[in-house]
Amino acid sequence: DGEVHINELKNGNTEMFWNPTSEVRRQRLKRHIVLFEEQTNFESERLWQHVTSAINKGDQHKATQEKFVLEEEQRNAARERRESGTEWKPLLFRHDAGTNEWRYKYEDLRPWDPLNDIAQFEKDGILQTMERHLSTRMSNHKATCINNQITRHKRSAKDCRRRKTSDQPSNHSQNTESSCSTPESVQELSDDDGKYLNVTGLCAQCGKEMNHLQEIHSAVLSLQKAQQDIHR
Repeated sequence: DGEVHINELKNGNTEMFWNPTSEVRRQRLKRHIVLFEEQTNFESERLWQHVTSAINKGDQHKATQEKFVLEEEQRNAARERRESGTEWKPLLFRHDAGTNEWRYKYEDLRPWDPLNDIAQFEKDGILQTMERHLSTRMSNHKATCINNQITRHKRSAKDCRRRKTSDQPSNHSQNTESSCSTPESVQELSDDDGKYLNVTGLCAQCGKEMNHLQEIHSAVLSLQKAQQDIHR
């Protein structure tokens, strides 16, 4: 996000190659990193901290020494694994035999969906995307709950109609008919605008997820309104 110049060594001329405007700087992606004290020993920022510090101080000799120490430790560790027959199993990367390259296991190469994707974050080294809508798994789970509720409601209403058409209902039937006169209502999962509605008869997990999604949806709407006010 800073100026980049091209220096012509032959004649000493300097040309501006890139000068980001304030608008470009405002649109850049925010950088979120794990706090240094929460990082493990093999995470890059902690592992290369002494090399980075030397570079920032302009001490190239010290940076080279620290880099050599790190690489030598890695060589020794690899040698010890070979001698003991221990297989190295990376947690976050897999080896692609076709290209002979290491690839991130949880890479997400699909295009960013501004209408559905809210934020992308990393947890325990795994890159994840927070989405505005329910995942397919949760949608199916909630649909199953709703279908079961609708089936129970229809069965209850059918029993009520059958009892009402009886010529000589028993006391038990009359009591049941009275209890069925106001059948339990079932609302839809969502409306056409994508706003989440309350659904009766859902399991505890579904109810918790629905409340969480409603909070996220409200927060997104608030952020969108704030952005519109800022642009105005």
